[in-house]
Amino acid sequence: MTAMAHEPLTQEDVLLEGFLALDTPEGFRAELIEGEIVVTPPPDGDHEDCISQIVKQVIRRSRTDMDFSGNKGLKCGCPKDHVIPDGTFAPAELRLYRGADPWMPCDGVAMVLEVTSTRPNTDRQAKRRCYARGGIPLYLLADREASSITLFSDPEKDDYPEHCTRPLGKPLALPEPFAFELDTGDFL
Repeated sequence: MTAMAHEPLTQEDVLLEGFLALDTPEGFRAELIEGEIVVTPPPDGDHEDCISQIVKQVIRRSRTDMDFSGNKGLKCGCPKDHVIPDGTFAPAELRLYRGADPWMPCDGVAMVLEVTSTRPNTDRQAKRRCYARGGIPLYLLADREASSITLFSDPEKDDYPEHCTRPLGKPLALPEPFAFELDTGDFL
């Protein structure tokens, strides 16, 4: 009788397995971003208010009926990227957020939203690359530290070559399937 040969586990496999087994305290988020486990504390009220202002406008003003999730994790392009955006928007007809798995593929997601908090460079750089690898068409970043809002678009490989940055207080045009100007006046 011969023993079956097993593929040895890679460091990436062990990291992913350990990450998926984490039990974070209530309110904290654990993400696996570019091979690093990132745990963030609960957000402050201004962070949540900014998200709320954006979500209300997207739901009310988008040309396409949108569903929203603030808790669904995304598997973005490779096993080492398990990211939880502050917000994920997808056409309602797709019903992407169903199922018991807390992690879903990026297919069908129209836009992700991040509002900077305790680790702004993660939102500005690493998460942007993750979302681009996942092929998410639009990434909206509200950067509270820089008092600006940026829409990244047209993902290619590890980045978004197109982007438009406006100071908070100025409107930002969102393309189809949203097709409206986001009012950022209340974000200040």
